[in-house]
Amino acid sequence: MKRIFNLAKGLLVAIVISATMVSCSENVMDTINADTNHTKDVQAKFILADVITSTAFNVVGGDFNTYTSTYVEHEVGTDNQLYRAEHRDNEPSASSTFNNVWGSTYTALKNARIVIEKCSAGGKQEGNQVTKGIAEVLAAYNSAIIADMFGDAPYSEASLITEEGLPKFMNPKIDSQKDIYAGVMKLLNDAVADLKGTDAHASGGMGSYDLLYYKMNQSSKENAALWLKLAYGLKARYTMRLLARSTAKPADLQIVLDNVALSFTSAANQAAFKIYDAANLNPLFDFQWSRDGLAASKSMSEKLIERNDPRLRRVFVDAGWMQMTGADDEAFFMAPNGANDELKYHYNTSIFVFSQTAPTLLMSYHEVLFLKAEALARLGNAALAKTTLKDAVVAAIANTEMNVSAALNAPTPGLPANGGGLTQTTDAITPTEAATYFDTDVAPLFTANPLKEVMNQKYLAFFGASGESTECFSDIRRMKALGENLVTLKNPLNATKFPLRCPYGSDDTTNNPNVISAYGDGQYVYSEKVWWAGGTR
Repeated sequence: MKRIFNLAKGLLVAIVISATMVSCSENVMDTINADTNHTKDVQAKFILADVITSTAFNVVGGDFNTYTSTYVEHEVGTDNQLYRAEHRDNEPSASSTFNNVWGSTYTALKNARIVIEKCSAGGKQEGNQVTKGIAEVLAAYNSAIIADMFGDAPYSEASLITEEGLPKFMNPKIDSQKDIYAGVMKLLNDAVADLKGTDAHASGGMGSYDLLYYKMNQSSKENAALWLKLAYGLKARYTMRLLARSTAKPADLQIVLDNVALSFTSAANQAAFKIYDAANLNPLFDFQWSRDGLAASKSMSEKLIERNDPRLRRVFVDAGWMQMTGADDEAFFMAPNGANDELKYHYNTSIFVFSQTAPTLLMSYHEVLFLKAEALARLGNAALAKTTLKDAVVAAIANTEMNVSAALNAPTPGLPANGGGLTQTTDAITPTEAATYFDTDVAPLFTANPLKEVMNQKYLAFFGASGESTECFSDIRRMKALGENLVTLKNPLNATKFPLRCPYGSDDTTNNPNVISAYGDGQYVYSEKVWWAGGTR
């Protein structure tokens, strides 16, 4: 019996030792590929610095803006992908076209959501209400971009991660644009409440990591107040965006006015990302400098000529890098929209493609004024709409001049093949001249058709290096949804192939069954309006 017991005891010891060795092996295997060189927990302020940068450079100033600038005829695509976009050949419907910015936008949303969770009740930085409010503004902004550009899209299950940093959903479902917009408005309402609070956690507030609004000797309360103005401005923008779906238009237009009243009061308040220098380049400049894919738009120049607009003498450059004085300049050679040749260095270019350090505007002061002018015009208050429009035009021309100055005074302008830099030949437009232009040339057009001139002046204002063509693209589609043809586009292909949205990114059209099914062959971009423009998806 003793022998049998000792044998059993020995077997038990052997089993225990074996189990221990297996356990150790499993533990080793669990950690063998672990990344021990990078932190897994980053403070919210550091994350938001990246979200601000990515939103400005990739989302606002990147591919959306570059391609839509050709759709709305601010520019003309004259080489490679942009030429094909101009001529509606593959690019507007290809899933590869917007794949980079598809990923960038969802990454920015993911990181904003991480910050919101960190600063919420139970989070590691609970009590940082202002930081949370900033994250909510940025989450709303990127969510709206997703909805505006793609329509129905992954949202409620997208950009969510586990504690281990892995996606919660490998194949997130597609949500309706209507539901995404409900999420946008909730985020902005939450932001308004949080931005009125404080950053009470020991980690402190954003400080110099607020790359949009931080200034030396400016208090955190003052920073929060500026983000609050942006939140109200976005509420005005997105309320106007949904106008075609409104069942109470006068009430919603009043909501636009109420939010505008709480938004920017000068260009000093606007959401301008201006961390550009000789090494950090404005994205429009960066694209043109490496690709030379854009030419000056004939359609754009004609609108300026029709209005005797002083911007005509400031915003175009010939092949020899000489600023042109106007339509009578012997080198004046605009690219015909949708009918141009695929040639670099052939047509004139806009001066804005040289604006190396021009700020990217997440939302501008002039946009807020145009929203106010539009709401007033739609409500029939022509007198106040006219006064507001004048302020908007003067502010917009001031922004144009800032963009022009950024081109003429670029820190590293480079040299063309024949030598020499960008040459200025005309005087800057002063606020006084801008006001005179309004009184002489714009006012009569406003009197004839207030809403039409408001929207045309907004269209002209969004032409530049500030990244506002994307917003113009949404305006064009919004007006079409309201049955309005207020801004005339000249590309003959628009009759059958005006892009109504952007195609989903190829990362998901090749991996997510939900997106694969919705994408099909991509031709829906020409036939199916987004929901807020009267469509069903």
